[in-house]
Amino acid sequence: MSDLNKLGLAEARDALRKGETTSKELTESCLSAIEGAGALNAFVHNTPELALEQAAQADARLKSSEDAAPMCGLPIGIKDLFCTKGVPSQAGSRILEGFLPQYESTVSGKLLDAGAVMLGKLNMDEFAMGSSNETSVYGNAVNPWRRGNDATALTPGGSSGGSAAAVAADLCLAATGTDTGGSIRQPAAFTGITGIKPTYGRCSRWGIVAFASSLDQAGPMTKSVRDAAIMLEAMCGYDPRDSTSADLPVPDFEAALTGDMRGKKIGIPREYRMDGMPEEIEALWQDGIAMMKDAGAEIVDISLPHTKYALPAYYVIAPAEASSNLARYDGVRYGHRATLEAGDGITEMYEKTRAEGFGPEVQRRVMIGTYVLSAGFYDAYYNRARRVRTLIKKDFEDVFAAGIDSILTPATPSAAFGLGEMVDADPVQMYLNDVFTVTVNLAGLPGIAVPTGQDRQGLPLGLQLIGRPWEEGDLLSSAYALEQAAGFVAKADKWW
Repeated sequence: MSDLNKLGLAEARDALRKGETTSKELTESCLSAIEGAGALNAFVHNTPELALEQAAQADARLKSSEDAAPMCGLPIGIKDLFCTKGVPSQAGSRILEGFLPQYESTVSGKLLDAGAVMLGKLNMDEFAMGSSNETSVYGNAVNPWRRGNDATALTPGGSSGGSAAAVAADLCLAATGTDTGGSIRQPAAFTGITGIKPTYGRCSRWGIVAFASSLDQAGPMTKSVRDAAIMLEAMCGYDPRDSTSADLPVPDFEAALTGDMRGKKIGIPREYRMDGMPEEIEALWQDGIAMMKDAGAEIVDISLPHTKYALPAYYVIAPAEASSNLARYDGVRYGHRATLEAGDGITEMYEKTRAEGFGPEVQRRVMIGTYVLSAGFYDAYYNRARRVRTLIKKDFEDVFAAGIDSILTPATPSAAFGLGEMVDADPVQMYLNDVFTVTVNLAGLPGIAVPTGQDRQGLPLGLQLIGRPWEEGDLLSSAYALEQAAGFVAKADKWW
């Protein structure tokens, strides 16, 4: 078999089971693709020796066991936010330079225990703070897609931009991502792949560098909905080391992919029809509605009245939690420490280390977070945002209680934009990229982005489905129906 790196998880798994290829061959194909894709800057810490060692172990496991886990032998990339034992884990930040964890995050550990092969660590926005992968200490990750014949480098989205670029460019079969306000779903939509954020608590957060602890959730970024189901099952499960981890059985998500929409009610929220929404996004949404209707679903107009407050609430809560979480990076125990001058004390060490170690976007969010948590402003901002969050969550609860099975919305307000086009603009303009995704994190719900079309310049566009809590199986089945109806098979033309 040639071009093994172009396979998805399901295809590669089946090929391994039939003896048509080996994990070593799959891994070598991906490593070769990575070597030739430096222009994308997707992989930032390569682990080829480790990958080949893991592939050999997987091949032995596949040969000796008929019931090897579905992920066994499949080469994947790991976002740099996941701590990986003995492998640099910097969260895209200078302040964690040189940090080599002596432990494995629960999610990456589960994947490795299932026999997955780690090709290396993937680029990301610093501490997952960004929507374009332009805040990374490693430099920008680049989208493999181009606007027609225009050579302008495009964003792969953020913060999981390296993961999205790597999967879309077939550098790996799949990748891990994390989603705090849309950081799996927005990059997936920008690069024409599938990305699912599971219900908060479905995947353990232990060993994942924290941004906003009540919002962060890990999930897979894959080439298809079926692949997302396979990988998500391997990533999920109760973890006593994470106090927010749900002690619930993990369903067979792949078995749930019936795609049967008969009797299902799909909600269309009127509040997501934003002023100034591009015609292409509106047309994509209408096409998606028609596809779901044709598949047998009942389309229901719904209201989520507090949606307009979601972005302001998110950009109070997330920076507040970031301010608290990032206080631990002080140059004392690990990571970057500033060079001190004679007479400098511990205060100067903290100040210089954090000024040198954190990039501008992280500094901005830490300052916002510290401000909204300060005396005199805590009630005016943070507590008010928490109350708004409760109202947003109740909006969804009311809709689901009325019989809605899932909600269909756009995933992003536009296709991928050029690197540098928004980074110098008002930061709020960049934050607006999360307009369709942050509600899902605030409410703790599962959400999935599925590629369903292209804009007039040939760039991929995606739709989002939002599901009931803990019903990822049903959500994936609806996404599978949407994927089948859309028939999206376009790939970026290779220029890198």
